[in-house]
Amino acid sequence: MAESGPLVTIVMGSKSDLDVMSQAAKVLEQFGISHEMRVVSAHRTPDRAHELGRSAKERGTKVIIAGAGKAAHLAGVMASLTTLPVIGVPMPTSDLGGLDSLLSTVQMPGGIPVATTAIGKSGAKNAGLLAVAMLAMSDAKLADMLARQRETMQQAIEQDDEQLQQGLTAER
Repeated sequence: MAESGPLVTIVMGSKSDLDVMSQAAKVLEQFGISHEMRVVSAHRTPDRAHELGRSAKERGTKVIIAGAGKAAHLAGVMASLTTLPVIGVPMPTSDLGGLDSLLSTVQMPGGIPVATTAIGKSGAKNAGLLAVAMLAMSDAKLADMLARQRETMQQAIEQDDEQLQQGLTAER
């Protein structure tokens, strides 16, 4: 039986990833979704990574968001340890701008899927939103909140366009 732990587990390979991964946490907080954040390295703390990945489902986690840079194997390791959905967030890097992280995250072998978002903060934000969408499949209240959030974004763009058009008309 699953415990009532956090619905989403956010893991990062290094404390230096916190600035990026906090974007996912902010989204989850906006939707009132319980979550935890952990620093776990696929390479430097493999036993901890394995324990976290193997215990996630029994602790009540429904989605894992994993962010890592360079070799970026954390999302793949998490996905190999559980059947829960795993969302990978490639970190920007000083060496290759995050392309190394992106390729390491997205190029998973067939059979062990990792949903991969964009590099960096926008990717972490989208990972949070993707986790919300996954949870919303079985939660009508969450689905409604997500639909309202999308509607609000649409209205903001329409207002921006209207203001732009009014400004262009006034200049002519």
